[in-house]
Amino acid sequence: MSSDTVEKVDLVIIGGGVFGCAIAYYYSRNNPGKKVVLLERNELNNAATSRAAALMTMVRSKRSYIPLTIETFKVAKEMEEMLGEVLDFKYSGMMHVAASEAKVKDLESLMQIAKEFDQEAYYISKEDAQKKAPWLKVDEALKIGFVPNEAYCDPYMLGTFFARCARKYGTEIRLGVEALNLIKEGKTITGVHTSNGNIQANTVVDAAGVWAPILAEEVGVGLPMAPVRSQYWITERADIFPVESPMVLLPDAQAYARPEGGSLLFGIRESNSLVASPKNVPNDITDFVFSADEGMDDLAENGERLARFFPSFYDTGIKYYVAGFSGYTPDSQLILGEIPSIEGLLIASGCCGAGISVAGGVGLGIAELAAGRPNPFNFSEFSVSRFGDIDPFSEEWLKKCAAARSNKVSG
Repeated sequence: MSSDTVEKVDLVIIGGGVFGCAIAYYYSRNNPGKKVVLLERNELNNAATSRAAALMTMVRSKRSYIPLTIETFKVAKEMEEMLGEVLDFKYSGMMHVAASEAKVKDLESLMQIAKEFDQEAYYISKEDAQKKAPWLKVDEALKIGFVPNEAYCDPYMLGTFFARCARKYGTEIRLGVEALNLIKEGKTITGVHTSNGNIQANTVVDAAGVWAPILAEEVGVGLPMAPVRSQYWITERADIFPVESPMVLLPDAQAYARPEGGSLLFGIRESNSLVASPKNVPNDITDFVFSADEGMDDLAENGERLARFFPSFYDTGIKYYVAGFSGYTPDSQLILGEIPSIEGLLIASGCCGAGISVAGGVGLGIAELAAGRPNPFNFSEFSVSRFGDIDPFSEEWLKKCAAARSNKVSG
């Protein structure tokens, strides 16, 4: 395409992570004949998506996330049928271990939420918990809840399924093409200037992950999130980590764990989460050093809390360290929808470490908004403007977002 040619499409999606791919799928599925272009400057699902622990938690304290995750489970089955392949969700269930009065209250609230959403959940004995997860020490547990229909998945595969199914419905995915600037006329976004020419669009979606605030800044909007490191470790294989054992949430230790092929994958919240300005995150995330010592300092600092529940912690070898950036907000809520006073631009960002589980609902909701139809979900808690005017690149803001992850107790 020559530089003076302007291509016209219905929807441009910037970012080929799980959010971008999901939006492309739903929009192209629900709007036959409309032209959709997804831009990804690197490879699909290669940043936050592929580095996620991918706990598909339906029953959680944030009620607003639950319908979004239910949609992810639903669409997964649809895509499996469409492709004639399996995503292989591991329906291992989630064990919630409460070892303090405060966490018992939280667990009781969670069990009530499960009832509200008609999700199976019940209490189990310490003996049952021990059988389900032989690595786990539950002596200090006051109450243990079990949600049997929770699952985890391969996040890269889920993102890839969305992309493949989107293509089948006509989405054009362009790899190695960078969105350089938004094209605007007054207060309306009319397209994107890319490294491969201009694209005129009825609607543009900023699903650029931790880089999303850079695009939003062009229209004078401080997008209220920051890139905060998420990290987890995978142990050596051992008999105490059965493949079919459940995921475990340990809020008293600010930790979570799940099986990983005969090993244990676990994460702990460090007291000072690493945070960076979006402008300082390299275009290719593989160029960023998340931890020179592969998180060993953080393990040393926080290991004692985990060892209360995982006595073999100090005797178990660590085989892999995985880290990436997630977009965190001070209230650990997503950032979804329109920007007040700006037409033609939608935001899909601020995954807060839950992006894989909510991807279906995010994709459907944003796709319907892009098509000018009512949103089937309530995005009111995810408003782009809920913090007022902020500077997403200031030191003060970055620290606020990092604190949201450090204080997190869920998976």
